[in-house]
Amino acid sequence: MTINRPASRNIVAASLLALALSACASGGGTSGKVQAASTARPPVRTAVAIPARDPELRMEPGLEGVIGSTQAQLVGQFGQPRLDVWEGDARKLQYAGTACILDIYLYPTSRSRDPLASYVDARRSDGRDVDKAACVNALRGSAGK
Repeated sequence: MTINRPASRNIVAASLLALALSACASGGGTSGKVQAASTARPPVRTAVAIPARDPELRMEPGLEGVIGSTQAQLVGQFGQPRLDVWEGDARKLQYAGTACILDIYLYPTSRSRDPLASYVDARRSDGRDVDKAACVNALRGSAGK
C-alpha cells in the first residue's frame, strides 16, 4: 500500500491545528471556569489634597471690581460666561462681545472658600491684544442688554 504524501500532510496539519485550538479554548484550568484575581490592583494614582495657595492678584488700573471677585460676583457684573472651564483647582471664565474676548482666571486662596479672580487677559476675535480695562468696560456695558 502506498501512502499519499499530500493527503497525509493535510491530516497532520489539521490534527495539529485542532490540538492548538483546543488548548487555547480550555483556559488552562480543569473546570473551564475563569478564576478571579486573588488580590485587587491598587489604583493607578491616588488623590492628593492640594493646599490652598495664595496667588498674586494682578491688579491693574481699570480692573477694580474684577480682580479679587468670585464667580458669582463676576456673573453679577458681566452675566453668564460664554465658557466656564475647570483645570484642576483653577477656573477660567470667558466673556465675549463684539469689541473683545475677556478671559478671567480664578484660583483658590486661603482667604476665601471660593476661587478669586487673579488674572485677566483680553484680546480681539482675531487674537490681537486689547486694553484690558477697555474690554472690561465694553463688556460691562453690554451685560445688561
